Amino acid sequence: MVFNNARTAHAKNVQRARTLRADQTVPERLLWPLLKTFAERGVEFRRQVTLGKYVADFASHNPKLVIELDGSTHFSEAGTAHDEARTTFLNSIGYDVLRLTNSEATSREGAWALISAKLDDLSAPAPPSPLRGGTEGGGPSVETQTYPRSAADLITLLTSGPTNANPQRGASSAILPLSRYAALFAKLPDETRAAVTARWGDPANDPFVRDDAFHLPAHRFGNVVLMLQPARGWQIDETANYHDPNLVPPHAYIAAYLWLRHDFGAHAMVHNGKHGTLEWLPGKATALDADCYPDALWGQLPHLYPFIVNDPGEGTQAKRRAGAVIIDHLVPPLTRAETYGPMKDLEALLDEYYAASGMDRRRLKDLKRRILDFTRDSRLDQDIGLPEDETEALIKIDNFLCDLKEAQIRDGLHVFGSSPAGALERDLTVALARIPRGDAPGDNSLIRAIADDMKLGFDPLTADLGAAWSGPFINRSYRGQQTNLRRVGDVVAHLEEVAADLVSSVEEVTEDWPATRAVLDTVRMQIKPRLAASGPAEMSAFLNGLDGKFITPGPSGAPSRGRLDVLPTGRNFYSVDARAVPTPSAWELGKKSAESLVLRHLQDHGHHLRAVALSVWGTANMRTGGDDIAQAMALIGARPTWDPGSLRVSGYEIIPLPKLGRPRVDVTLRISGFFRDAFPAQIALFDRAVRAIGALDEPEDDNPIAARMRTEALGLMVSGKSESEASLEAGARIFGSKPGTYGAGLGQLIDNGKWNDKADLANQALAWGQYAYGAKAHGTPLHDRFRARLGQIDAVVHNQDNREHDLLDSDNYYQFEGGLSVAAEIVSGHKPAAYHNDHSRPEKPKIRTLDQEVSHVMRSRVVNPKWLAGVLRHGYRGAFEIIATLDFMFAFAATTGAVRTHHFDLAFEAFVENDEVREFIKQSNRFGYDELIGKFLEAQQRGLWSPRSNSVFAYLEDTP
Repeated sequence: MVFNNARTAHAKNVQRARTLRADQTVPERLLWPLLKTFAERGVEFRRQVTLGKYVADFASHNPKLVIELDGSTHFSEAGTAHDEARTTFLNSIGYDVLRLTNSEATSREGAWALISAKLDDLSAPAPPSPLRGGTEGGGPSVETQTYPRSAADLITLLTSGPTNANPQRGASSAILPLSRYAALFAKLPDETRAAVTARWGDPANDPFVRDDAFHLPAHRFGNVVLMLQPARGWQIDETANYHDPNLVPPHAYIAAYLWLRHDFGAHAMVHNGKHGTLEWLPGKATALDADCYPDALWGQLPHLYPFIVNDPGEGTQAKRRAGAVIIDHLVPPLTRAETYGPMKDLEALLDEYYAASGMDRRRLKDLKRRILDFTRDSRLDQDIGLPEDETEALIKIDNFLCDLKEAQIRDGLHVFGSSPAGALERDLTVALARIPRGDAPGDNSLIRAIADDMKLGFDPLTADLGAAWSGPFINRSYRGQQTNLRRVGDVVAHLEEVAADLVSSVEEVTEDWPATRAVLDTVRMQIKPRLAASGPAEMSAFLNGLDGKFITPGPSGAPSRGRLDVLPTGRNFYSVDARAVPTPSAWELGKKSAESLVLRHLQDHGHHLRAVALSVWGTANMRTGGDDIAQAMALIGARPTWDPGSLRVSGYEIIPLPKLGRPRVDVTLRISGFFRDAFPAQIALFDRAVRAIGALDEPEDDNPIAARMRTEALGLMVSGKSESEASLEAGARIFGSKPGTYGAGLGQLIDNGKWNDKADLANQALAWGQYAYGAKAHGTPLHDRFRARLGQIDAVVHNQDNREHDLLDSDNYYQFEGGLSVAAEIVSGHKPAAYHNDHSRPEKPKIRTLDQEVSHVMRSRVVNPKWLAGVLRHGYRGAFEIIATLDFMFAFAATTGAVRTHHFDLAFEAFVENDEVREFIKQSNRFGYDELIGKFLEAQQRGLWSPRSNSVFAYLEDTP
């Protein structure tokens, strides 16, 4: 009987499968041709396959994989239950299930990447890590008896032999006799040999040479060599020359790569650390040949490069110029800053004050005095900028704490090959689910969905956190707390706590919360599995690469900005179609940010914004699809146009003044070297648009662009330029570094202390940024025009598109943002406004002054015990993060003054006077601790820091 019923059901399913095959949905029709391409890998998919009592959308029998497409009905309660039952049954008969949303299925590149990653997981064996033991066959084999077992052991090993700082120290596993080097060197191109010899002289004089041989910074373990990348040169500033394409590498650098290729006989190379210098050596920007240094040194041998998934720009540079195969990895774990220490105490006082309102006036007066005194004692008043009116001051303090509490910061570092677990996984999952990703119910923001289901009547992503809560009463009987919620920020914090508990399954969602259930289905079926798969996928891709296997490609971007498609990591990322930049969504955000910027400046200064210098980076615009270019277009009063079929940018339209509703803003772009290389079409687009606006006959007050172009062109003609020459030069609005160079030039001066005053820094910024791009200009030096542009600006602007890092994480921020600011100040004689805008939440870009952003980062991340506890888990690298933060603080203090003396006090208390942190740095990175103290000392000696306490001098005098 059972057998007959089964046969009848099977027959019905076969007929149903035929019907479904004939009536495919659009996503199924689009996905099917892609699935057929996997036959090249030996994987054959079939459509509408009968498996027991179900008909699978697509299935492969070897390996056993079912692909199911989930439309909108799958996110309902009934749909989810049905999907779970299907998955349980398919798993019971040995099939893995990959679920794709319709949007994922119709994205050819995204679908291909997700399916490939799943197939890799199913088919790839799980051998031991090459860094932990041997592998069978001819793979990497490590002599594990001597290999370092911990990060501390690794640093001890690396510093026991030759290093860039001490090339004559200890023994080396890689010795290349000068005679052998001469033979290998002779095979390099004639121009290469001549340039190296002219710059560095006789190889016998190289610092790594002793006993007539190079002793390279390398340690060998079986057929694996661990090598420090030699410096780009000696008796130079290494950091400043990272991106200098005119600096040819010294003999030791060349010797290292020649030894790896020819004497060690490497089959593959892995560069670790973002980023190295090979891809920045002299030669062509793209389509390199044998005369270009990366090809001359490494050739075409396999090159693997682990790279963070949110940095497509510099990763693309490694792909273009060093033939790198990227293995992307996760961003660091993210968490909320919350309040701590004095901020938590201050928050408690404010809650007590507002709870007592309308009661005892004497108690209110006492609480107000205590709050204001506490704010001054903790130096928060200098970050907040308190008004004289005490009631307004309390409101500003409240708003500052609300904003600080919800800031997103990093909780430690990502460990390659490991997915976050426990609280790290919970907080990162909540961060990824915070931003909406589309219009489907499951793509909503988690905290927005919770707010909707609680019928709170507000949007937690765009609300004013400091405003009083006037919505429905919420009795916070949660986590043992009974406190009523007073501010909008308190409600948002409550929603975040609920989200965290739901994500970690501490709390179960009830049936009357349909919006939350839909998002949690996405969390359970997409976000969590992709995060969990990322670590193993990274290591699997690494081993597959060393085995000469294909590495699955995938998109790049910031996962915390709604880019779930970049997960799982462990893929060879690609960037964007530059022809589609700026995208329509980038235009919407850029326009919104531009109008908010204009309004903020009007409120702050009482007059319309007339001219700005905008710092524009290639990597950020790759991540966002062109937010910066869109903002620049919106400011001048032009909009991109797109081809309706391909959505590629086809041109621009000028927005008439009545529709614009405000004066146009004269925008000067200071572009990065990578932006210059990656986005020539966008350079041409903005150049054409701004020149067209400069030719309009509009009132000077409404169109300062045209007024200035006319005036400057006339002046240039008087000085002897032809009309066409004068017009071209006066219209220049796009400037960058010299063709082939990268950066802004300030690193060398600041790191080596080779500056006396701000004028030195300004002159360096002007010298590096003076090269014009656009109409008939491909890096034409126009020093006077660049100087004139900066002398006329009202503000310097930089946009930050995500909170996976901040402006005290990298030297690029102070070099570009700080360089423009100090140059404009010296040229004009007054300090321009500086705005560092937060675009991490596209629904509501925040316009902050640079001073506000620095204060925000200092209080939310730099001195936050939560961040410090995270980096303390990571030994040498964790100590480096602390030391680097102080370096960037110092540079911003030098260029802009945005880092003030009390910020150095706070950092000194957190890094040095805190016994645990100080001893951690000393034990993990003793030389780094000396540098840390030295930087504090330099800040004090240059007048950037006036220590609040005399006790600091005992530490400063203790430095070698």
